[in-house]
Amino acid sequence: MKLAGEREKALIEQVKLLLTQNAGLAELNLNLSGQIQLLSVQVNELKQTVESLQEALLQKSRDISSLSGKNLGLTKLLKKSSEKVTPTETDSSSNHPEKKPYNPKERGNNGAKRKQHLNLEEVVIDIWPDDPEFDREKAKELSVCESIRYAWLPPRVIKKIIRQHNCVVENKIYTVRPPKTPLLNSSYEASFIAGLLQYKYTYSLPVERIVKLFNENGFDLERPTGHFLIGGAAELLGVFFEVLRRAIHTDSYIRIDETYHQVINEEKNKKGIATRKGYIWSAMADGLQLVHFFYEEGSRSGEVFTGYLDKTYQGAVHTDGLACYKEIETDAFPGAIRISCIQHAKRKFIDIEDDEQAKGIVDHINLLYRIEHKMLPEWDAEKKLQYRNEEAPTVLDQLKEKLLLIKNDPAVIPTLPLAVATNYLLNEFDAVKNYLLDARYTLDNNAIERANRYISLNRKNSMFFGSHAGAERSALLFSLACSCRLHDINTFEYFTDILTRMTDMPPNAPYEILRELLPDRWKKLKAKATIESSA
Repeated sequence: MKLAGEREKALIEQVKLLLTQNAGLAELNLNLSGQIQLLSVQVNELKQTVESLQEALLQKSRDISSLSGKNLGLTKLLKKSSEKVTPTETDSSSNHPEKKPYNPKERGNNGAKRKQHLNLEEVVIDIWPDDPEFDREKAKELSVCESIRYAWLPPRVIKKIIRQHNCVVENKIYTVRPPKTPLLNSSYEASFIAGLLQYKYTYSLPVERIVKLFNENGFDLERPTGHFLIGGAAELLGVFFEVLRRAIHTDSYIRIDETYHQVINEEKNKKGIATRKGYIWSAMADGLQLVHFFYEEGSRSGEVFTGYLDKTYQGAVHTDGLACYKEIETDAFPGAIRISCIQHAKRKFIDIEDDEQAKGIVDHINLLYRIEHKMLPEWDAEKKLQYRNEEAPTVLDQLKEKLLLIKNDPAVIPTLPLAVATNYLLNEFDAVKNYLLDARYTLDNNAIERANRYISLNRKNSMFFGSHAGAERSALLFSLACSCRLHDINTFEYFTDILTRMTDMPPNAPYEILRELLPDRWKKLKAKATIESSA
């Protein structure tokens, strides 16, 4: 019994010891759990810190990229360097006569005859000797020498008073109506409105400056009146939007690009700014030499482009590397091919300063231009295309090899400007090579970029469009003015004529009649009328 009691006491002591140990373990587990929770909180805080640092680094990278782009733009503006490729001495001597360098000490008109300006109004002024002893009645004339002087008369506005004589003859009344004006119940003839359009859309003067010009030359023109006349003319000529679009699609070689212009918003944005950047698209028929600017509430969405270009279009479309343009290479446009502008790629390499590899790519692209310069003007299309396809493919293959070497170079990391420029040109390479298919096709899309300068000048002078509707109207008027310049047409004469014609044009005039009034055919129409009137 005594032994059993001792064993029971021993067991009880062991149980107490186990309970004590369990209590210690529980307390230890509690402490560990608390430490784990604390560590979890610290890990989450560190994770959030890392994420915020990553976002800050990304934002800094974007800011640096943006500043780099702005610095490059400012550098190019300050340098004002031209990207035009000029033939070397060897190239020029082989095909073209050497041009005599200009000598500032030379006098005369370099052998050129003075312009006679036979179309000007002439005023003859006789001058006699101014001497008290000179007697003109007794004078015997020895010779007459003529000197030419040109005088400038400021623009004049003529006030026409049209008197309508209503009569009655043998109880029959005869009435007269005044001549029509382009805008209903307006006193302004087509020539007056055409003058405003020429100043605005050919010489990019803001309406405020045009009004001041008129006022300084004796005609009190109010700014709202100027805006009304321009807006009314745009509405009257609005029928030409679809006519221009259809005419563009008849050309088998189209150039397309886009540029921007500030537009006033109806409401201020979050930053308190009342303007926004709106995009104006441009299409140019290379053969017809017609330009069409179009605008859809400032959108740069690819749907604007794909909605403009007809899916049944048959021909070549010259563009840059904007993603939406690559739709041309899909089944959506089965009859079209895309040519990519090599000048866009070249500029990316030009912007990389002090880099021998970038300079090497630029020099190699220039070899393609030198091939174009070697073509003589008297060559026909077949000979030009043959020469191009004999010389250019080797240069293109060598160019691609250089690009691939840069791409596969481990030292050229993907974020470097050199890598970005290289990948861009490699992605566009097949589309660039399409210029080899026809002698009419060119290496670059500079022709339409020159047309876009009309928008750039307006952007600098007028700052912004007053509304989306105003931007849309201006796009059409810029289209007609720019097309006139491509055909060397006086825009004042053109706008005067078509505004006059539109006053008598029936509603819903057919396409064929309106098509004859676009600048490319209007010039021939005017020449024909001149011949008929002189016959």
